[in-house]
Amino acid sequence: MKITMTSMLSGKTRTRDINITETQVEAWKSGKMIQDVMPDIIAADREFLITGVTAEEWDEAFPPEDYDDEDF
Repeated sequence: MKITMTSMLSGKTRTRDINITETQVEAWKSGKMIQDVMPDIIAADREFLITGVTAEEWDEAFPPEDYDDEDF
């Protein structure tokens, strides 16, 4: 199913093809947990459905910090 969302971070609108059904979308919109009604999709696709943020955009906004083992 093609899903079009606007990113909460950048305001950019993107469309992704995610392997879900209208029934799953309706169950989620009616209040069921997204991970329960769409257990087979990857976390990045769930994030896109919830916030419109892509994995690339997330990594750019929140880059992993580099730590040395000595920092802990």
